[in-house]
Amino acid sequence: HHTTSYFIQTMAYADLLVGVSCLVPSLSLLHYPIVLSESLVCQIFGYVVSVLKRVSMASLACISIDRYIAITKPLTYNTLVTPWRLRICILFIWLYSCLVFLPSFHWGKPGYHGDVFQWCANSWNTDPYFTLFIVVMLYAPAAFIVCFTYFNIFRICQQHTKEINERRVRFSSQDGEAGEAQPCPDKRYAMVLFRITSVFYILWLPYIIYFLLESSNVYSNRIASFLTTWLAISNSFCNCVIYSLSNSV
Repeated sequence: HHTTSYFIQTMAYADLLVGVSCLVPSLSLLHYPIVLSESLVCQIFGYVVSVLKRVSMASLACISIDRYIAITKPLTYNTLVTPWRLRICILFIWLYSCLVFLPSFHWGKPGYHGDVFQWCANSWNTDPYFTLFIVVMLYAPAAFIVCFTYFNIFRICQQHTKEINERRVRFSSQDGEAGEAQPCPDKRYAMVLFRITSVFYILWLPYIIYFLLESSNVYSNRIASFLTTWLAISNSFCNCVIYSLSNSV
């Protein structure tokens, strides 16, 4: 799983930076003086957090693609997934994430971020077209990729496990010994990654739904906005817990 670790490290760095960036609104609550204007700090904070979470999301999608290739094309995996291509892919993830959210400085708020700043809460509004742009360019493709790859990974693992067990039972019956079921070698590792991905989307789904409702002027509530945002940001901590409990990396 050496190649997968590239994306896991990228996701870990992004999650760590999310925690560091959250110090900005925390310092403002403690009334520490901020040199830059509140509007600029608010926009930069929202942009940085959005980019970092997009990097986490893209890394999860890339991990699922990597595992899909490893299981569906094991003989050609090393020629398809090379260190050079991995570095290019990681660089693309960061650049793409940075470019997609650049319009937030003039187009609209990329979601609820840092509304502890008064300017963020009162003057920086979401835009329905920008919201649709983000969903189409970021959330929808990542969700589709993850669902498609993991569905096929578990389908293939289940098929391989069934075939192996049938052969084991057939040969063991000839020898007079009972055969034990053997799981697919990559299934346990895929399960860990699937848990991480599931938790990611469970925590982010309320945020995305509220983001769409707020930008469409259907529903707006500061408490719901605050809770959904920090629920999504807490995913950075959940990844650490899942990895620790699974003891898989």
